[in-house]
Amino acid sequence: MRHVRPAFRGRREASPQIREIDRRGFLRRLDTLLATYEAAMLPPPGQLPGRHMIMERHAGHPEFRAFVAERSRAVVGFGYGFRGESGQWWHDVVRGQLAETGGIEHARHWLDDAWEVAELHVHPAAQGRGMGRALITSLCADRPERTVVLSTLDAETPARNLYRSLGLVDLLTAFRFPGGGPLYAVMGAVLPLTSKRE
Repeated sequence: MRHVRPAFRGRREASPQIREIDRRGFLRRLDTLLATYEAAMLPPPGQLPGRHMIMERHAGHPEFRAFVAERSRAVVGFGYGFRGESGQWWHDVVRGQLAETGGIEHARHWLDDAWEVAELHVHPAAQGRGMGRALITSLCADRPERTVVLSTLDAETPARNLYRSLGLVDLLTAFRFPGGGPLYAVMGAVLPLTSKRE
């Protein structure tokens, strides 16, 4: 599998454009999107083939929706989500933990009618310019679901601060998903997003 890294030509280029893509467009760009994921998250190289398969599978989930941020036809960011349902790995794991920590009604409140933002990444060379905010607000715009939920690294990162500024609150912290890896925070908000700037 060949990963295509986004190209950057300097700061004087036109502002990135946020554009929705369909499932076919998402799958066609998957190697390019994975390169953006790799640059933003710095995962161990051995995890990339598995991530490729996960993202490919996500494209088949109900109500799948994806956006890319492009500059001079190079992808500099992307995000996607889908409607959460029982049988999806992340949904079931988080539901179980929410029920354990807050009770079944707490879990139902957040996940019975949820829009799940699965991935949202901006290339490090393009961060700090509002693209993450534009991507997540585009993803969540006009969604019929009652809540939005996502997971992010449990650290004081720009992404965590962005989500807080949009009204998301911590539902779980110091949470380790099965299989190991870093600690995560699961966050959620009632839709529509508040879009408050800090």
